[in-house]
Amino acid sequence: MTYAEIAAALPQNAVTAIDGLPFPRIASGKVREIFDLGDALLLIATDRLSAFDVILPDGIPGKGAILTQMSNWWFAQTSSLIPGHLLPDQAGEFARRGIKGRDLQLRSMVVRKLQPLTIECVVRGYLVGSGWSSYQKTGEVCGIKLPAGLRQADRLPEPIFTPTTKAPKGQHDAPINDAQGAAAIGVALFAQVKAASLALYRFGHDRAQQAGMILADTKFEFGTDAAGTLFLIDEVLTPDSSRYWPADRYAPNQSPPSYDKQFVRDHLLGLQWNQQPPAPRLPAEVIARTQEKYLAALKNLLGA
Repeated sequence: MTYAEIAAALPQNAVTAIDGLPFPRIASGKVREIFDLGDALLLIATDRLSAFDVILPDGIPGKGAILTQMSNWWFAQTSSLIPGHLLPDQAGEFARRGIKGRDLQLRSMVVRKLQPLTIECVVRGYLVGSGWSSYQKTGEVCGIKLPAGLRQADRLPEPIFTPTTKAPKGQHDAPINDAQGAAAIGVALFAQVKAASLALYRFGHDRAQQAGMILADTKFEFGTDAAGTLFLIDEVLTPDSSRYWPADRYAPNQSPPSYDKQFVRDHLLGLQWNQQPPAPRLPAEVIARTQEKYLAALKNLLGA
């Protein structure tokens, strides 16, 4: 789909709940609802927004559709590097299974049933966020020693792989080192996902650069089938799983503006909120500006 078609189809109000489908719901995450189709899974991205691991009372209209369509684009772009979990003919799958309605289809994926790995695969190409905080204290990021004298938002000499645990809902993921990752999923599989993650990041960084953006860091998730084949799953290189910066506004020694929910985090940090439920309501301006950022990232990649 084109950017214009996606943007024109976005709802006026945020879709934060998915009800009334004739499929068993098997999981509900911060953003996605997962339904069992028997021989496949249906993943639906809502417009829910979380910050500091708390789901906010206000969603961002169309966010789920934007994330899904961006993921679909990236799955197609990266198919030569690793197979993705999407079944090939999404329109045909929707028709065959009675998944109707433009908005529902835009935010839905029909995917293979796979066994998700128990780690999350984070790749960092720039020194920012929690990595910058850690570097200031120890000169390391997730146990990886970095050169002295780096500044905030500096590009790293090489991208680094910093996996985490996959924490239950409501808890925080914890950084792990290579040895812990290998112990969790096996030495050979860990080596495979590390290589795949770094290759995907480099590919994504290059493509984002062509679109006028910098991919600072990102998180990938993987799963395996019964034969042990590795697949890329969940979402791919979206503003929810990645940190994108406008290339023309990038400069080191600061935290560059981004195409993600950092705008919401900054707003919440300015409030007297203890980062525990219930979260405060978001002003209409913050909701609108956040939607603009998600749409801008999509437009940069897909073109007008």
